[in-house]
Amino acid sequence: MPRVGIALGSNLGDRLANLQAARDCLLKIATPGKPFLQASIYQTEPLLCPPGSPLFYNSAVEISFGGDPFELLEITQAIERKLGRTDTPLRNGPRVIDVDLLYFGDAEIDTEALVLPHPRIGERRFVLQPLAEIRPDLVLSGQTASIAELLVRLQSTEPPLVLVKLAIRDSPL
Repeated sequence: MPRVGIALGSNLGDRLANLQAARDCLLKIATPGKPFLQASIYQTEPLLCPPGSPLFYNSAVEISFGGDPFELLEITQAIERKLGRTDTPLRNGPRVIDVDLLYFGDAEIDTEALVLPHPRIGERRFVLQPLAEIRPDLVLSGQTASIAELLVRLQSTEPPLVLVKLAIRDSPL
């Protein structure tokens, strides 16, 4: 059963509650009895967002999932809608919740609807740092460096992430 990495983000409303709600939805679809890994929550500066965008809370989880990547994409998009995300004409505009697939086992997919592994994982501290917490030794399909190595090598203008809530094993975000 493939392990799936998922990034969570929110910069509107009760950001912590939004991430907790998304995490709870993902827990319900994860394969029972398999590890549910969760990273700490970090406050991050908006990256490539419209001027004046609020600060984000970001985290990452890893689950086992019995379906296929496109089924999971539909589920994550349904979670976003359920939690109040609406379409906005602004690229990277503020959002109540963002649930992004990062990887799906060793799958390599390049379609208009879905690209896996996510093509910009290695460019984003707000994704790499939480992911390095839960899967530092993971080497993504098509890569030669681990997540931890990608984080060390990252050349980014992003400011350091601010820890908001430390993840504790087997506890909610």
